[in-house]
Amino acid sequence: MKDSKWTWRSVSLISVAATLLLIVGFVYAIGDIINPQGEALTGSLPQETVAPVPAAAGEVKILALGDSLAKGTGDNSGSGFVRRTLDGLTKDGGQAQLLGNMGINGLTTAGLQTKLQEEGVQYALRQASVVLVSIGGNDLFRGSDILGNGTEGEAGTAGADQAPAVDAEGSTSAVQPGGVLDGKPSALVTSTPKPNEEELTPEALLAALPDAAKRLGEILETIAEINPQAQVYYVGLYNPFGDIEDLLVPGNQAVTAWNSAAMDIINTHSNMTLVPTFDLFNRHLDKYLSSDHFHPNGDGYQRISERIVQAIR
Repeated sequence: MKDSKWTWRSVSLISVAATLLLIVGFVYAIGDIINPQGEALTGSLPQETVAPVPAAAGEVKILALGDSLAKGTGDNSGSGFVRRTLDGLTKDGGQAQLLGNMGINGLTTAGLQTKLQEEGVQYALRQASVVLVSIGGNDLFRGSDILGNGTEGEAGTAGADQAPAVDAEGSTSAVQPGGVLDGKPSALVTSTPKPNEEELTPEALLAALPDAAKRLGEILETIAEINPQAQVYYVGLYNPFGDIEDLLVPGNQAVTAWNSAAMDIINTHSNMTLVPTFDLFNRHLDKYLSSDHFHPNGDGYQRISERIVQAIR
């Protein structure tokens, strides 16, 4: 009997001890779950992914938008103010590149508004640090048979002067939607059409101002929305008919009013600049106009580009 008692006592003690061990182990397990203790890291941390190399500091990426002046029509070299601006910026070792020239003969403010809705144009705008804009002459001098030059600007067709554009990886590719154009027109104006003086009256010129100026404001706002960081340089208008007696005064009045309206718009944007051209051509049309008596010649474009370069720097 005694042996039996000791046996049961031993079993009971062992059971109690086992139970206590289970309880202690359970408590520790709960503690680890509630307050986990991470292991010390061994080895080296994985290296961060290398970011894409940004554009060189101070590099200027230029995009040109607008009408035949942006395209360079009238310049026998085909450079226009766009490529001449590029040359001026890089002449002394500066870094600049031309993303594209979307200048279209005959384009009006309404036509440019349509172009700005195109995906390819918006993509190109987002890549640019400098946007050169020339627009408004075709709105103001619509009575002249010079401006369209056989190209339908309202529809936004770009003709055949297409050149590579910058793709998403930064390399060149075929023309994207939106018609990124090279700034060198292959077909220069060779005829010398005359303005329709009956339609280019003071009343007709000034009548075009309100609606066209409103569209100009909307154009500049759209550009700012697409790329708030870009510096925008708007090329002001000049009077190409200042040497025609009946068109001197009305032309000057209309152009002055237009440039004033443009300045009012541009003054509301800290990243926009108006590049004046009126004084360059006034009394110097024989030196700076091409044979079509509307577009600048090479010397005229050179003077415009010098002012743009000065403004950018």
